[in-house]
Amino acid sequence: MTGDAAKFSTFMAFDFGVKRTGVAVGNRLMRTAQPQGSIQAQGDAKFAAIAKCLAEWKPDALVIGVPFHPDGAEHDNTKLARKFGRQLHGRFGLTVFEVDERYSTTEALASGAKDADAESACIILEQFLRSLP
Repeated sequence: MTGDAAKFSTFMAFDFGVKRTGVAVGNRLMRTAQPQGSIQAQGDAKFAAIAKCLAEWKPDALVIGVPFHPDGAEHDNTKLARKFGRQLHGRFGLTVFEVDERYSTTEALASGAKDADAESACIILEQFLRSLP
């Protein structure tokens, strides 16, 4: 599921949630991301909505936020987020990168975001883009 990020330029990121999944897009040239809203659907409807986003933006690869406890320990949502990443890879055939997303929602809320999930996806993607060579 991982790969060499250097060969990709456009990314779509997801802040996975059981009820809502935030979406953002960005590119390595500018190393910035823009929130694209949240998907409120579940199951196949969620993946249909993601397919529309992918068709519109045509990213080279995907990035997902993976939550951990403050001490770095995994929890139930860690497993769910990783499963979501595997599903994205399986359904759409794109490389999926994982980013530790601790505190992204807190940061989004502190910045006054109207859509905290989409803003969290933006924060996750910008963190990923900053890590690229």
